[in-house]
Amino acid sequence: METIVEIEGLTKIFRNQRGIREISLNVQKGDIYGFFGPNGAGKTTVMKIMAGLSRADKGKVRMFGHDIAMNYEQAMAKVGVLIETAEAYNYMSGRRNLELAARMYPGLSSKRVDEVLELVGLSNYRHEKVGHYSLGMKQRLGLAAAILSKPELLILDEPTNGLDIEGMVQVREIILQLAREERITFFLSSHLIQEMELMCNRIGILYDGKLIREGSKTQLLEGRFTTLEELFLHEVKEKRREIIHA
Repeated sequence: METIVEIEGLTKIFRNQRGIREISLNVQKGDIYGFFGPNGAGKTTVMKIMAGLSRADKGKVRMFGHDIAMNYEQAMAKVGVLIETAEAYNYMSGRRNLELAARMYPGLSSKRVDEVLELVGLSNYRHEKVGHYSLGMKQRLGLAAAILSKPELLILDEPTNGLDIEGMVQVREIILQLAREERITFFLSSHLIQEMELMCNRIGILYDGKLIREGSKTQLLEGRFTTLEELFLHEVKEKRREIIHA
């Protein structure tokens, strides 16, 4: 199986001493890899380093075999990114926003703009101003922008954050559709473990800046746990016990 993402010993400590420590993991081609942890665990920090928006204190990130710090353009050539919230011009239509984004990719046809609008279910609203979009529609527009260049890897930070149940289901279905039809590999984060369980074939559990468990859902549950939530609560109790007795 081809390795798409390699993270080795990734560390970044902020002035308040919070951050991430010694994160190591791999993402294989075809994975929907769920990076799970509570708010403040360090998920966004890892993803910002992956996207070149922040610099690690130490450690390496390689995507498609290229080191993000040394060969940024090559590493990001096949990558789409949506970090935190989707940004768009509210006074422009959804389609116009995507046309502007498409300028970043020479040779991209206008047909591709219509294709991604169809993929994310916004074709009927393509001429409507983004300021009139719901939060879920804005997230779908962000997804559309992220897949414009036909990436092979999508990095999505909390893609269902702030959405109602219907919006969460819509975004989840789009991710599963893109994985199935566009053959896109996903690295996505969430603090909602039920969403991870429904979407992802592999999971990394982050707690207090450290990767405490990682593997396929089958490997993680190992017949001991019924759900990932049970596993997570067990692991947290163990980590807290270690801290108390340290």
